[in-house]
Amino acid sequence: MIDPLAEVVTLLQPGARFSKLVHCASPWRISRSDAGQPFYCLILEGGCRMAIDGHAPIELPSGDFVLIPAAYGVAMSSLEPPPPGVETLTPTALGNGEFRIGAPDNPIDARMMAGHCSFGSPDASLLVSLLPQIVHVRGERRLATLVELVREESREQRPAREVVLSRLLEVLLIEALRSAAGTSASPGLVRGLADGRLAAAIRRMHERPTHTWTVAELAKEAALSRSTFFERFSRAVGIAPMEYLLTWRMALAKDLLRRNEGRIAEIAQRVGYSSASTFSVAFTRHVGRPPTQYAREEQEAANSA
Repeated sequence: MIDPLAEVVTLLQPGARFSKLVHCASPWRISRSDAGQPFYCLILEGGCRMAIDGHAPIELPSGDFVLIPAAYGVAMSSLEPPPPGVETLTPTALGNGEFRIGAPDNPIDARMMAGHCSFGSPDASLLVSLLPQIVHVRGERRLATLVELVREESREQRPAREVVLSRLLEVLLIEALRSAAGTSASPGLVRGLADGRLAAAIRRMHERPTHTWTVAELAKEAALSRSTFFERFSRAVGIAPMEYLLTWRMALAKDLLRRNEGRIAEIAQRVGYSSASTFSVAFTRHVGRPPTQYAREEQEAANSA
């Protein structure tokens, strides 16, 4: 059976940038800006507060895990933050990937593991748009084990390190995303798959991207009325059914073009378009450049890397 979540994560090509262990002494406050980079954090002891990209702060006790597939602004503080205007000193490097932050004379009252990874796919932003904005999981031991394995592997220079890290991160992402399934997850593919009716339609789109799907047909797959399906899908996934299908077809097309998997007409058929010209128009509108230009530029970039 086709697994839409695994397909998306695999196409993202996750890789590790770095992972660190942070010792915290209250009070403290830190913030950082990332250009849409993936960020994850596991609270080992104590707790902290986190505000992500303008969202309301959330309190994270020991055992909580947070994944942000595309972070632009992350602010974290001790449960009792410093007074407004009081700056926290830059984290002190302790060596071996460990850091200390907060009042230098106060005892350590919280520990966390934080990691930043990268998505190797040049199409990462398109794929990330299918995922929840924030994944927040409480007390999942499997995630803690995976985070520790990523940290250990990233510190060592063992053979096949990058391959192992890539596979570990794929598993970590999938485990985090499926652990967050349900109505509490922010809109995205994971929340859609948690709804059995919608999951049936999503899997059919992934199984048969070449089919000329209509909302009515997909509603039938979900055993829902057309209007109920459209509203339920849009609310859970965050985009309309046909927009989701277009996004997925474009992701597949870009991957095939990068890997030089056939002529434009062949790729067009493999992603559900009856002709090369129809596909080229849709691709250019969605991506901003024609498929031939996209393929050429991506292959040139790969050759020069």
